[in-house]
Amino acid sequence: MKLQRYDKTFIQDYDETQEGYLTVTAPITRPGVFPYMRSDGTVQMEAKLPEEIFSDKTIQSAQAKPVTDDHPNEPVTLQNFNQYAKGITHTDARVQDLKLVVSFTVTDADLIQKIRDGKREISIGFMADIVAESGTYQGQQYEYVQRNIEINHIAIVDQGRAGPEVAIRGDSAAFMIDSKDEGGKSNMAKYKIDGKEYEVDSAVKSYLEAQAAKLDAAETKLKDYDALQGRYDALEAKLKAKEEELEEAKKNTLSADELDKKVNERIELITSAKPLLGDSFDFTGKTEREIKEAVIQKVKPDFKGDGKSDEYVNAFYDATVGVVTERGFSSDGANQLKNIGGANQPSAVEEKKKQRMNIKNLNKSK
Repeated sequence: MKLQRYDKTFIQDYDETQEGYLTVTAPITRPGVFPYMRSDGTVQMEAKLPEEIFSDKTIQSAQAKPVTDDHPNEPVTLQNFNQYAKGITHTDARVQDLKLVVSFTVTDADLIQKIRDGKREISIGFMADIVAESGTYQGQQYEYVQRNIEINHIAIVDQGRAGPEVAIRGDSAAFMIDSKDEGGKSNMAKYKIDGKEYEVDSAVKSYLEAQAAKLDAAETKLKDYDALQGRYDALEAKLKAKEEELEEAKKNTLSADELDKKVNERIELITSAKPLLGDSFDFTGKTEREIKEAVIQKVKPDFKGDGKSDEYVNAFYDATVGVVTERGFSSDGANQLKNIGGANQPSAVEEKKKQRMNIKNLNKSK
């Protein structure tokens, strides 16, 4: 991961164009070993080696880059160029006197006035890989090397740090110590974690903010998913209840033929039972079995249907009606229904029961 750094030098001279712009030619970086103070208070020495800063890639990266008024808290890109750019470098980047030199033009009136008023220091913002690698350069020992240096922008900053020599200003890991500002003054972005602010590189801040945004989006999606899942489960439960209700309704719903059959059976039952029960008997709300038991009790008052099967009651009823019909008894007749309870009654009931069982077996075989 590349880290952002700042190198500084000094504007010693400038030219004013016919349009009022300022054109400057200045060294922007040089080889050397520079001390950095890390956030934990320790100091590490980093080397900017000639083969790195004078490589074709680094020289090329200094051309046609934006000039800014102080360092922005993020790398300059296409998306924020209009916000930060106050000028642009030319395409004449080169190595001169063991320094990387480039010319640039300042096109912003306010920044031009600041330069005229004494704001003369140049500080380049660049990205580099900081590699743990020890060695010695020009008699100075180092612990790290800046590699794959890519210049992002050139900033005009307040005078007062390194003078005409290039100096390191700061980056995501540390800041430069020099004779005029021991410990330096951080120009790093602020990022708040658990209510406490920390200085971080702008690229790191952008990354953290992007990750936080992704996390927020993921949490929002999770909440939306949970809400949708809850609604789905509720609808599924409602659908299942409706399906069960429909199935139960189907079970309890008779077809037209079945309904006609039930109506006819009810009419036949009432027709056959009414002469025996009399006009005072209320058939409303009575089940088929209740009506049949009432008829049987007219004949046999001590009859109890508890524990008896439907087949038994049906057979007893058929036998009772058959005998009554045969003998001409009715509740309104001169003869009492109790006279039907003779010796032949059990055999008649058994015969009717057998007939009903036979009919059921035939229906099942069909």
